[in-house]
Amino acid sequence: MKIGTLRVPGATLSYEVRDSGSVLLMIPPGASDARAFNGVARHLDDLYIVVTYDHRGLSRSTLDNLKEEQRVETHSDDAHHLLTTLTSEPAFVFGSSGGAVVGLDLVARYPEQVHTLVAHEPPAQYLLPKAEHSHENFQEIYRSEGAVSAFQKFVAEVRASFDDRELDVDMPDMRTRNTDNMVFFFERELAMYRRYRFDFAALLRASTQIVIAGGCTGRAYVGYRSATVVANSQRGCRGHGGMTDPSPTPYPPHSHIIRKGFPDARS
Repeated sequence: MKIGTLRVPGATLSYEVRDSGSVLLMIPPGASDARAFNGVARHLDDLYIVVTYDHRGLSRSTLDNLKEEQRVETHSDDAHHLLTTLTSEPAFVFGSSGGAVVGLDLVARYPEQVHTLVAHEPPAQYLLPKAEHSHENFQEIYRSEGAVSAFQKFVAEVRASFDDRELDVDMPDMRTRNTDNMVFFFERELAMYRRYRFDFAALLRASTQIVIAGGCTGRAYVGYRSATVVANSQRGCRGHGGMTDPSPTPYPPHSHIIRKGFPDARS
């Protein structure tokens, strides 16, 4: 595995590369870093050049200006710069949760760089009926109860569970790096996902194959419902090189998402 750094406007990104085949860029969820994909990457490096990285401001990817406003477009610019550095060919991209939002913005603004995107449960509260909006103010919980408590309640709301995993997946730890990332998430990152609005017209124009994915065990929960409403908002893309179906593709967890969502890179 190669570990590298890349200077981008306003930050220094840390990334990891596992070599074999075509480039697969994996964009982690909010508050997560490259370690979020340690387990799945081992199952994919026989098919792809697997590229994982820490979001700007998290773990090893440092900011020049610690008070810089976080924007989805800036994060997708980071992904664009990584791809430009690592390959001249359209890449495969996988993003989960907030990483799926970044992936969709990457396709909207740099479609020539992405062959196929699997966007796993992109949050889209503004597209959901008001009755389904979150009533929790997680920033307020963070301020009153701390980052760990707020993050636990956030995870409970989206019904994420570490029990829903393949047996050999690396479990995240709760050491300092993770706690610092939680603080950054609530203070700087969470608001950018809630402010962001998808550019469905640009996604329609893109030649990128877009697959909206949802966890097969979470159909009743907000992540899958968000994936559904994003896919339905792209209903007109069917048959135009965009999303192949106006509903999320249900997947079991982890590497099955990638192997089912992408073609075999060796073919």
